[in-house]
Amino acid sequence: MQKQFDMKNRIIKTSEEYDTACERVYEIIHSTDKQILPNTQEGEELELISLLIENYEKEHFRITAPSPVEAIKFRMEQMNLKQADIAPLFGGKTRISEVMNGRRPLTLKMIALLHKYLEIPFESLIAENYKYHLSNLGKEQIMKISSIKKLHSGKNIAIA
Repeated sequence: MQKQFDMKNRIIKTSEEYDTACERVYEIIHSTDKQILPNTQEGEELELISLLIENYEKEHFRITAPSPVEAIKFRMEQMNLKQADIAPLFGGKTRISEVMNGRRPLTLKMIALLHKYLEIPFESLIAENYKYHLSNLGKEQIMKISSIKKLHSGKNIAIA
């Protein structure tokens, strides 16, 4: 029996509605061997349900970025590397051990070399790695500079 998903301006709010919507997407995709075209009834329904699912997933299944060490370990696993293999990028076996065990932060040189030789994105290597913060006085002073204030105006970000 085919479950119907009520698309009439409905935002997915519960896990049951989410499951039903996912089932409906599966049914639409597997209902034909032909390509589902955008301007058909099936295409429109699939697009709308997909957007509703995406909205629900963004709210309920947030994916956080990995720590720099997790990103390095992941890339090492992908490339079948051992710590000893990439020790030169860190300045030796002792340094890589310290970094991988959280006793030493990545340096700018390490970040650049990891990006260059292992193609780990800069964003993955610097995310959460260093938590630099300006004092409240420093924030006030820096935001008094018109070009910096203009750069950050209209952005919904916390300047830390």
